[in-house]
Amino acid sequence: MQATIDLRSDTVTRPTAAMRAAMAAAEVGDDVYREDPTVRALEERVAELTGKEAALFVPSGTMGNQIALLCHTQRGDEVIAGEGAHCAFYESGAAPAWSGVQFVFAGRGGLFKAADVEDAIKPPQYYLPRTRLVAIENTHNRAGGRVFPQEDVLAIASVARAHGLALHLDGARLWNAAVATGRTPAELAAPFDTVSVCFSKGLGAPVGSALCGSADVVRAALRFRKMLGGGMRQAGVLAAAALYALAHHQGRIAEDHEAARAIARAMRAAALRAIATIEEPETNILYIETPGIPAERLVEAARRRGVLVGATGRSAVRAVTHLDLAPEQVAPAASALAEALAEVLAMPRDRGAEGARA
Repeated sequence: MQATIDLRSDTVTRPTAAMRAAMAAAEVGDDVYREDPTVRALEERVAELTGKEAALFVPSGTMGNQIALLCHTQRGDEVIAGEGAHCAFYESGAAPAWSGVQFVFAGRGGLFKAADVEDAIKPPQYYLPRTRLVAIENTHNRAGGRVFPQEDVLAIASVARAHGLALHLDGARLWNAAVATGRTPAELAAPFDTVSVCFSKGLGAPVGSALCGSADVVRAALRFRKMLGGGMRQAGVLAAAALYALAHHQGRIAEDHEAARAIARAMRAAALRAIATIEEPETNILYIETPGIPAERLVEAARRRGVLVGATGRSAVRAVTHLDLAPEQVAPAASALAEALAEVLAMPRDRGAEGARA
């Protein structure tokens, strides 16, 4: 039976044996009483890494983002974000449901510039929504794991401050951005009031994120976490996995980036002189676009060859490299995906499948 290589997401990783041992040995307490020493140690460590005063351990990146919106906005406010932003696209409509906010999207393809923010800010008229927050995602998932240029971040922050707006960084894959740019997470997070970071993607922990910011913001976030059902008890067993990942898995993220580039090279060779776009990955996310060919065809052709990938649009497929992709699996995965792409490109095109991801 052919072994399966799962490239649907970097969330499919499983705890290593050493991580499981750290979890089993974790000292725990009741975190609702703020008495879990391992959770507190994790919060102190991630606050240090992001350069913020405090941090709060939360079950998921979605909760971290939504708590940030609750901290920064009031009902009826407007949030500026990039196209396809996770907090607007992948969080089940939580922002309008819980915070009562709406989004306005700036720029194209997930990234935007200071001028786009200027254009998106509403005048202070009583009949208009109040612009209150700028949210940046780095790296940007639906943009293909692209790194948000720091010079643009700084210019956007300058505009936001001039208009009295808060700034939130959805840094679910901030660790990837740091490795790709050679900048520290603290440097990338410095312009923001709050930053959410995830432990269950590139770092390979099974559960958890953190929301980082000032002590005052984190005190407010603690109440919102409880309100949203995120108050956990002996959560140290989960925090221990995140602490282990921070200590042992940050440096190896570069291997994921190189694996994504290797797969992209193989697929570009298979797509030579054919209608397909294989973007050069900046980090660990690879997008393949096949205009006129339904994405499900490539997903199925890859599955028959033992590789799992995911459709993200009518003719767009995503592959994500991660901790559980062993070095010796990179070449077979690249070969299988190249063969799958060659197969579907030989099929008749379907005009109804024109168009790709948003």
